Order: sequence, then C-alpha cells, then structure tokens
Amino acid sequence: MPGEDRHDIPSSERRFPDGSWYRYELSAIEHADVLEAAVDEAERRKTVISRVNAFFQGGILYDAGEIRAYSQIAAENGIEVLACPGPRLWWDVGRQNVTSEGGRCGVYSRGSNEVRKVVADIMRLYENGMRGFLLVDDGLLDLLHTMQEQGNFPRDVTLKVSASSSPNHGYAVRLMEKLGASSVNPGGDLTLPIMAGLRQSTSLPLDIFLLTPLSLGGINRFYDAPEIARIASPVYFRIDPAPELTYGFNQPWASDAQYIQLARKKVKYAQIIDELISENDAKIKGPVKFASDLNIPVRDK
Repeated sequence: MPGEDRHDIPSSERRFPDGSWYRYELSAIEHADVLEAAVDEAERRKTVISRVNAFFQGGILYDAGEIRAYSQIAAENGIEVLACPGPRLWWDVGRQNVTSEGGRCGVYSRGSNEVRKVVADIMRLYENGMRGFLLVDDGLLDLLHTMQEQGNFPRDVTLKVSASSSPNHGYAVRLMEKLGASSVNPGGDLTLPIMAGLRQSTSLPLDIFLLTPLSLGGINRFYDAPEIARIASPVYFRIDPAPELTYGFNQPWASDAQYIQLARKKVKYAQIIDELISENDAKIKGPVKFASDLNIPVRDK
C-alpha cells in the first residue's frame, strides 16, 4: 500500500488478460433498442464497446422479455452488461437523501427488507440472462460474496462497485477487492497521482470517468486519457454525458429517443478518445471484441 499519492506517476505494468490497456464502459444504455443503436454506431465508427450499464431506473421496472431481449443483443456482440437491480435506492419512505445534509450521508439500502428485494431482483436478472451487476452498497457486496462462498450465489458474474460509493483511496479499494468486487469506480475528479496510488493498491480494473454527468460536475478528461491508460491500466473509461446520474433523466419518463441520441454520442466520444490515445502514445493497446474475461449475458434459448 502506498504511504502517499504517487506524484512520480509510474507506468502500470498490469493489463487486461487480452493485453489491452483500456476498454470502454457506456452508462445508461437503458433499453434493448438503445443498445442496438450503440452497437450500430460502434460498427460504423470501428470502435469497440466492452461493457455497458443498464437499467439505471431499476431492474424491477423491466419485464422478463425486455431483459432477455437485452441479454440476446449483448451476447451476440460480446458486450458485458452491468445491470442495476432492485427498486433503486430511496424509492421507499426515506427522504433524508434529498436534503442538503442527507445527500452527504452513506449510500446504503434502508433496512434488511430492501436488501432482500435487491438480492431477489439480482436473481431475477440472472435468470433472464444477465451476468453483471452494479452495486452501490459494500454491505450488499459482502453479502453476495459470502453467498458465493456458501454456494448460494453464482460465481460467473461481474460485481462492480458504483461511483455512488467512490472508493477514493487505496485502503478503500483494497477493502472492496477483499469483499469480492470485480472492479471499482472511484470519483471522477481524482488527480493522476491519486490514480497511480490506487493502481499500486489493487489488481482490480479501475473504472475512470472521462466524461461525467452534469450532476457530477460535467468533467471532461479526454486529453488525460493517454496518461490515465498509462498509469492506471487496466482501466475502463466511463463515458456518461447525461444531465443527471440518477434523478431526472434516468427515470421511467425519459424517452427512448433521448437515450438513443446520447448512446450514439457516447460511441462517437469513444472514437475521439481512441484517436487521442493513438496520436499521443501509440504503444497503448485498445479494446478487442469478445474478450474472454468478460461475463457476457447468456443468450435466450
């Protein structure tokens, strides 16, 4: 563990199993038709999308047919899907989180009943083909990992720790790794020395925002991409130009047309980032399709 941030920003020696330094993760690819649009745009721009976040509205709002249709498209195109289970946080009687002080408090499910609902929805998503899940609660992560060790939860899954948790120092990242995380998403505003310290602390892929929603500051780090790939590899570059991460846009009343328009822009931004990396550090290897270590959804039989 580093005793301080790595201001010497050393190069990472770690890579994804296929040798790539970085991959792309697109957020809020909510429906099957939105995923189809992203796939179409990626083929047109010759850009590889390795994984997407889906169902930000909450998995319980999608019927089994919708989930299976999404799984089918992802499986056919070698894309890992991180599904957001549950009724999402705070859809019960709790209102503390929407206050100025409450918004600074920990992001956890409220009570054992809410945890039970989230686990039940994860199993529902799994049964309909999903093999990756986005978790905001390290207690839930620990529970699922314990269930795996007991043989009560599948192991062929990806468990990502959300940016809502934002483990921003090496000790927090190491804890998430011990609890069974597959990758972690620190805050989008970390300096390069802090990222280098995180890489020294863990072997897990780091999920780094290159574009954050306006509700997280609207940060654009495209020009940092070559350096981030160098010091933080293996890294998922997360591209999320949405107005808001959870409230407002990522809700049932948002239209598919809005999601499709943004999905195509996210792929365009990935192409731009590819070009910047190639121009500035040609030895950095980008993503490849159908990477063997991805937990790709299961095709509908």
